[in-house]
Amino acid sequence: MRHSHLPRLLFYTLSVFWMECIVKSWCFGSVLDRGFWYTLLFCLPIGTALSFFSALFPWWRDNRMTGTILLSLLTAWYMGQTIYYTVFKTFFVLDSFSMAGDALGSYWREALDGVFQAIPALVLLILPVVVVRLSIWRPGRRLTRADWQRNPSIRGELFFGQASRRAAGNLFAAVFLLQLGAVLAVLCSTGGVMSPSLIYQDPLIPELSVSKFGVMTTLCRDIDQVLDRFPAPPAAEGTPAPGQAVFGPQNPGAVPEQGGDNLLSLDLDALAASESDPALADLTRTLAGRTPTAKNQYTGLFEGKNLIFITAEGFWRYAVHETYTPTLYKLANEGFVCENFYNPLWWKSTTDGEYAACTSLIPSEAVRSFWVAADHALPFCMGNQLRALGYPAAAYHNHNYQYYNRDLTHPNMGYDYCGLGNGLELTPTWPESDLEMMEQTIPPALAGDRPFHHYYMTVSGHMNYNFSTNDMSIKHQAEVADLDMSEEARAYLACNMELDQALAYVLEQLEAAGELENTVICMSGDHYPYAMRPATWNEFYGGPIDRDFEIYRSTLILWSGDMKEPVRVEKPCSSLDILPTLLNLFGLPYDARLLMGRDILSDAPGLVVFSNRSFLTDLGRYNARTDTWTPTPGAQVPDGYPQAVFQEVRDLFRCSVEILERDYYRYLGF
Repeated sequence: MRHSHLPRLLFYTLSVFWMECIVKSWCFGSVLDRGFWYTLLFCLPIGTALSFFSALFPWWRDNRMTGTILLSLLTAWYMGQTIYYTVFKTFFVLDSFSMAGDALGSYWREALDGVFQAIPALVLLILPVVVVRLSIWRPGRRLTRADWQRNPSIRGELFFGQASRRAAGNLFAAVFLLQLGAVLAVLCSTGGVMSPSLIYQDPLIPELSVSKFGVMTTLCRDIDQVLDRFPAPPAAEGTPAPGQAVFGPQNPGAVPEQGGDNLLSLDLDALAASESDPALADLTRTLAGRTPTAKNQYTGLFEGKNLIFITAEGFWRYAVHETYTPTLYKLANEGFVCENFYNPLWWKSTTDGEYAACTSLIPSEAVRSFWVAADHALPFCMGNQLRALGYPAAAYHNHNYQYYNRDLTHPNMGYDYCGLGNGLELTPTWPESDLEMMEQTIPPALAGDRPFHHYYMTVSGHMNYNFSTNDMSIKHQAEVADLDMSEEARAYLACNMELDQALAYVLEQLEAAGELENTVICMSGDHYPYAMRPATWNEFYGGPIDRDFEIYRSTLILWSGDMKEPVRVEKPCSSLDILPTLLNLFGLPYDARLLMGRDILSDAPGLVVFSNRSFLTDLGRYNARTDTWTPTPGAQVPDGYPQAVFQEVRDLFRCSVEILERDYYRYLGF
């Protein structure tokens, strides 16, 4: 008598569904939503597939070893995603493994802290494997391959039991039919602004995919996406049409079109009409149809000035404190004051945050965008733009100079690049000192007789925030001792005091050299302090913080020493908008259609996009996680407005990825 496949199939299916529910509960705080049923549907073919593989080796220790190996591999993946989300507040994709060596080498303390935080979820995730290994069912005599060959109908007495190999074909067919049924159920769900059907068909959005369909289905989609990229689309080749004038390193004498818009002499419509590649033609038509931002009263306001452009590690609006970080407070409140500035969290942590701010392109979730772009044309980056005008342009990072391949990416933006181990020699601490970096790099710049441009990626504000392993927090521990706050909150302020002192030093040196009124400082964070415990976020916020939008609200410093009074900007804006804003303020030629952000000081309506396709405008906010549109109180929202803006958001993501993959700026002649 053959043992039924049903117990084994049910056990695998329920085990996978159990782990899916644990991950959803831990990461999203809820399980019972529409994604619950889609996840259950996708668990059926996954459980059946595991049962199929198990049936291929029925003689191996009565199937218990097979079950242990299969479930252990799955459990390891679920655990890895849980720990990664605990630390980085996003899910890793297959390309994330390319950064694993760097991360484990430099940030093992943070990874270990993530493990400790996630222990409750990890214990629950391992239960299916424990059930297999500690099964109370009587195993009887261990079967051998010879036993199975002599008597295929022999039956073990474990929970998993033995099953005929001939039934494996039925299981394989069941996998196909169940997967087809789950996919059809999703594709038929087309309601809402961003329907489950659209989430499934669009390029992978890890957060939404895990939320709606589960971890394993997301992995399958990620694998499919990776395979689809090999071979990757070739970089576009081409030259400008006759008579076109294109600003760039190859043609620095070209000038932008005369008139009121930030445009170059690029006839994108004609280029699209002559392009034989349909996808490339469609990208060009989409870009041609975008409305450029207009020049305004601030165009050229900073022309000829020095520029210090900073991406600050873990910088959040709560690092700005009138008493403890007075220089940050001064710069944030005496320049252009963006009341509704947001700093979205992208997929590859700091490197994606830098990429968005420096290029005004949305990073790709599938690859390390900055690294892929390391040999691409990036004509609009401030380093390339100002170097073309004769500025000495240098970039600095006070940690390992090769981390995230900055030794390749930053020179490609037009900078002479120095980092720790390549031109910078700093006191060996973790994290390293921002003040020491400024002390080594600002005086040489002020010794020259030309305006200069420095770009900095700081590190003093790096997690973890404590007084035991964070040397910058320890350095300033006594200065925050009187604060009635948790240790993590005080440590966060303390390490940002090092950044504050670095900026205070910069201002002192500028003033001593007579360059204070001739210098612009622009600074934003790479991301909010995502490794901070939620209770500490709430402590800073003064109550439960909204993790869909409010958590990303931050501070943009855009300050010049000659500004007589602050300029307040109310409209929503984000780190994507920094580059076009700087280009306009410095009076530099660029084509606003080719950047995904918008000049903050223009009359263009505000738009903030987030990695999961949620968005904010003056008229309201769309939450892609819940598929809900919430209008701004009192706003008159036109019919179909959320759908129209959502389509624009989709275009921004698509264009960003294709510009990256195709080296599109080089195609245009830059």
